[in-house]
Amino acid sequence: MNGPIVYGFLRLPRSTAARQAALTRALSEYCRSHELVLGAVFIERGTATSAHSAAFTGLLDVLDMPDVYGVVLPADSHLGPKPIAAERQREIAGSGVRLMLVRESKTTRRTPTRSRRRTPSSAPALDADT
Repeated sequence: MNGPIVYGFLRLPRSTAARQAALTRALSEYCRSHELVLGAVFIERGTATSAHSAAFTGLLDVLDMPDVYGVVLPADSHLGPKPIAAERQREIAGSGVRLMLVRESKTTRRTPTRSRRRTPSSAPALDADT
């Protein structure tokens, strides 16, 4: 399969093999449906106390390779706690690749704005969530 190359990252401090397999499948399916090639998945198993765990450093190393399009995560929480996640987001952005999320968090989702109040006659046939 041809397509842009991406790398996955999973943060699994306490996880079962079944959860790891399910998350890896979710990354693979996302890539397949978006015509991306999943080069590898980096897995952080411990509870990182800094942004530079072995797994994340490995991810950063492959982002320097030519023709890498981006990083794919199941959700933004896989970057770690807020201070670590913020640093990791800066480093990924600094590498010039895209950061893609299989599932957006509530804080990253765009919420629709409504210019008027809905009445039974003005309600759309389908809500935005369907």
